[in-house]
Amino acid sequence: MKNKIFKSLALLLTAVFLLTACGAEKNEDTDKPATNADSSQADKEDNNDKDDKPASEPEEKPEVTVDIFQYKVESKDAIEAAAEAYEEANPHVTVNVQTVGGGDDYGAALKSRFASGKEPAIYCIGGLQDAFDWEEKLEDLSNEPWVDMAYEGVLDSVTLDGRILGMPFNQEGYGLIYNKAILDQAGIDPMSITTFAALEEAVKKMDGMKDELGLKAVFAFPAKETWVTGLHLSNIQFSNEFANVKEAYDAKEITMPHADAWKKLVDLQADYAYTPDGKKSSLNAVDYSTQVEEMFSLGRVAFIQQGNWAYGSIAGIDEELAANTGLLPLPLEGVVEDSIPVGIPFYWSINSNIGDNEKAAAKDFLNWLYTSDEGKKRIIHDFKFIPALRGYEGDDLKLEDPLANDILRFSNEGKTMPWVFMGYPSGWGMDRLGADIQGYLADDLTWEQVIENAKKTWADDRK
Repeated sequence: MKNKIFKSLALLLTAVFLLTACGAEKNEDTDKPATNADSSQADKEDNNDKDDKPASEPEEKPEVTVDIFQYKVESKDAIEAAAEAYEEANPHVTVNVQTVGGGDDYGAALKSRFASGKEPAIYCIGGLQDAFDWEEKLEDLSNEPWVDMAYEGVLDSVTLDGRILGMPFNQEGYGLIYNKAILDQAGIDPMSITTFAALEEAVKKMDGMKDELGLKAVFAFPAKETWVTGLHLSNIQFSNEFANVKEAYDAKEITMPHADAWKKLVDLQADYAYTPDGKKSSLNAVDYSTQVEEMFSLGRVAFIQQGNWAYGSIAGIDEELAANTGLLPLPLEGVVEDSIPVGIPFYWSINSNIGDNEKAAAKDFLNWLYTSDEGKKRIIHDFKFIPALRGYEGDDLKLEDPLANDILRFSNEGKTMPWVFMGYPSGWGMDRLGADIQGYLADDLTWEQVIENAKKTWADDRK
């Protein structure tokens, strides 16, 4: 009987102990077990806390800086404005833009920038030769969403071993920009200028009417800018020696079969051009700004050799004049006289050596600029670009300037030639050929010496 009493007492004490322990677990702030009412109130407070706080805090993005090193002087304001807009939408990203161009050698400046250790995240390359030269510092962009939007052929110059190493800036074309009002006053129909002979006749007529037309000269010829002479002007003959940029790149030597016809084109611009001191040699002091802004945009010359990229500079000085411009061919007598060169001027590239966060931000910025609704509007209306990507068909994305529309007209008529200067040996066009043309204009070299030097230096650079 005593044993039963002791057992019963032990069980009772155990039950009390367990009940007390469980109660303490349920309500650690009191000495008594939690009641149903207490539990309900606790649940309500817990639910209220959940309502006040997000289910999970948004992941904070790391601060990142994207340095852009670019050469398009005429696009400087537009890209800086685009960078500011992107920063507003992406507060964790800082986009710095540095522009080198307008007379400065971008290629040399880019090499110096990399050598300094301050490597940019985004920079520009010119095409096939640059793609080979910079291959080790070029990020593979093959998986970027804009790749499938590119027009056929525009990525060929930056594709190595199946890797796409650059994003096309835009499409551009160049020739002779003319002032419609001046030609109209001179009684010249620009649509009749489809041959070298017709161009020469028009030039001589306007030269005889300079005072009446208010002209300082017929042309402004910027021989200081060796990219104008050694690259763009020389392309008129080399695009008729080589079928495409790859053929030019692979060529171990040049024959220059159209050198005489090319000389006529150089001489026509030089002989009827504005000279600062009246001497032909002073053409070597005429730069892009003098040509486009001081001479053409103020109605002091009728023709300049430039492309649609100059429209923004002209419009910035005289919108009415800019709206009344057009584009004519640079005719190579007896060869191709009614076509213009059209191509991709440069490609955006991303430095493969930068950090992953920088790469991601750099890629996102370019995607935003070229494929977002806001970015597309900026490309058309601020940059004044002819897109190299599809997807710009909306009514609010129509090209505004007449130069771009003339380029599209030439393209639609099949009257274009390739930009083979992208396949010249590195630096050859500007540093060798362009420099020798300066020597020719200064009477330091004969034309025959210019051609002989060009053949020799090309062959030497290809060894």
